[in-house]
Amino acid sequence: MTETQQVEVPVSHEEVRLEREPITDANRETAYSGGDITDEEHEVTLRAERPVVSTEAEPVERVRLGKETVTGTETVSGEVRKEQVELDDPTGTARDR
Repeated sequence: MTETQQVEVPVSHEEVRLEREPITDANRETAYSGGDITDEEHEVTLRAERPVVSTEAEPVERVRLGKETVTGTETVSGEVRKEQVELDDPTGTARDR
């Protein structure tokens, strides 16, 4: 005799995470020692467990990492020196240049 049972089975899956880390004086050497990211696409295969009497990891998703240049503006302030030259021309022949 067999009996059907429902059982909770723990399963796991992989997710992609992009980590950004500012370059500082303390980590500068380590940051520059890795490989360069080029304009080529980079692919990662993610796996997930599926319950089938036992669990097995199988590919379920592909992720591409790329890079793009984002251009923006920032507001800055500072002192700007400005010079003006005045010319006395009693003949009136000088022109503004």
